[in-house]
Amino acid sequence: MDIQLSHCFVTVHDPDLAIAFYRDVLGLEVTADASNGGHRWVTVQSPTQAGVQIVLTEPHGGRSQADGDALMELLTKGSLNAVAFATDDLDGLFEKVQAAGTEVLQEPMEQFWGQRDCAFRDPSGNMIRINEKR
Repeated sequence: MDIQLSHCFVTVHDPDLAIAFYRDVLGLEVTADASNGGHRWVTVQSPTQAGVQIVLTEPHGGRSQADGDALMELLTKGSLNAVAFATDDLDGLFEKVQAAGTEVLQEPMEQFWGQRDCAFRDPSGNMIRINEKR
């Protein structure tokens, strides 16, 4: 039996800001942009990892008002789970992200577990970690 990651979901407060960040800053490709009921679902993926898609969703898209409100509150606090990427040019990508005015949480550094990485927030407040490929 074979099982692989296909999609993961990242909650964003503004799909257009999210597209500008994930596409223009991180270099991901937009593969879908769908609307339903006044909400959008935007799918992005790495050009070198086409089998894994990230769906950028709004808090109230497909959820009850109460659930959307609760999710928006967590998003606003920056309390949702982090998303981790890997790159072979950590310093170059960090410079690009920093130059875009992104909120930096941690500059590239060697972690105690042996991984070199950095951290910052996307425009919605989600923590993004970038690991250096080894």
